[in-house]
Amino acid sequence: MPVILQPDSAAIAQCAERLRRGHPVAFPTETVYGLACDSTSEAAVAEVFRLKQRPSSNPLIAHVLDAAMAKRTVIGWDIRAQKLADAFWPGPLAMILPRRPEICASSVGGRTTVAVRAPAHPVARALIEAFGGPLSAPSANRSGRISPTSAADVAEEFADVADLPILDGGPCDVGLESTVLDLSRARPAVLRPGAVTVEDISRVIGTPVALFVSASQSGSPGTSPVHYAPETRAELVEERNLAARLAQESAPVAVVAPAGTAVPAPHELFALPRHANAYAQVLYATLRRADSARRSLIVVVPPTETGGLWDAARDRLIRATARRASGPAHGG
Repeated sequence: MPVILQPDSAAIAQCAERLRRGHPVAFPTETVYGLACDSTSEAAVAEVFRLKQRPSSNPLIAHVLDAAMAKRTVIGWDIRAQKLADAFWPGPLAMILPRRPEICASSVGGRTTVAVRAPAHPVARALIEAFGGPLSAPSANRSGRISPTSAADVAEEFADVADLPILDGGPCDVGLESTVLDLSRARPAVLRPGAVTVEDISRVIGTPVALFVSASQSGSPGTSPVHYAPETRAELVEERNLAARLAQESAPVAVVAPAGTAVPAPHELFALPRHANAYAQVLYATLRRADSARRSLIVVVPPTETGGLWDAARDRLIRATARRASGPAHGG
């Protein structure tokens, strides 16, 4: 069974030493919990991919302490990257740049680039500082499953893995994965939306930024068509169509929707807040609760609001409910 650790100095030191020996550690960030490994060790990276059952084409983000460590991880750190780091680091923005040769090719799906970010969570920062170098980490869940936002979620995902240490940093503040910005192309492009928006980025660097939401696995983690998926079959249904869709189901259905949504018996509402930050923070936990209800179907009503975290949430929900059309989940 995994071991949940209180993140005191002794536990941080223990986990840093484990990472140096090539073994994974689960740790909190402000976005979701991650499964960390040494970015420079092929064997350590391979173990994370094995544990997650992750496709080798799906790259990992290298987590760093600050811009100084980022410069030792990537090539071509320019004025744009520095401005963005000054504005948004530590925080939920990852930037793609050419990787240095020390960063394992296997950690980025064989690409010549790597996404790098400085997380804001104090436990993540303490772990990176104790380790002394970049930590490559996907979300700490089995591939394609719902991302974990608590230590208990990680323990549930890896219940069959003996002695996996999980540093408990409490529930994640943001709750959705970081924005991923590709600075390696001619025009900067956001490949995965998150809390830092296209408009935020464009304002800081003073040039237009594209939004490129891929329908296939791109250079950003989390962009495979099927991702963030519950075990239960899930469908995305707009609120105006909800009553008609539920009328087709005689067995109880789990409905994930904003608080106050009308859901007739025998169906059950798993309510989400109507404020963007609160919605994002509990979205994955709510999907997990709906999944645990073991209904035959989860109906998800997407947010009608747009911009910022609303766009990020809709992106995750589209991928989470694409499962039946695309076959078994394979992202993550």
